[in-house]
Amino acid sequence: MYVIIIGCGNVGYHLATSLLSMGHEVLGIEKNIDLCQRITDDLGSIIFHGNGSQVRVLKEAGAKRADLLIAATGNDEDNLVACQVAKKQFGTPRTVALVNHPENEPLFKLLGVDATINTVHMIASKVEESIPEHPLVHRP
Repeated sequence: MYVIIIGCGNVGYHLATSLLSMGHEVLGIEKNIDLCQRITDDLGSIIFHGNGSQVRVLKEAGAKRADLLIAATGNDEDNLVACQVAKKQFGTPRTVALVNHPENEPLFKLLGVDATINTVHMIASKVEESIPEHPLVHRP
């Protein structure tokens, strides 16, 4: 499977290493040139320097042939745009986005992101599992 990861900070880097170890083809897209160099030193040439929410960058990264795009930046707007561009412009079949601000999650779902990862909700759910007598997660 060909996976593009937008944002190769801590989350994106470890996700890339995990996917690579499972035998997947991975390309990371990262804005920070110093981080790109460190990833190249660690993992080889699996990184592309650029803004993953731009059409030109996604085209050069091969978004048309990607099976999955994961947007894992610290910026919800970049994550949402990257997923929308990949899906609408390049027909990427599956998109996953990290949601940094929980109030933005409904917008991601409304605008067609296939799966969202809301870290605040995930952590609260895990804490709630360990102390079920004290609910932490709002359930509509």
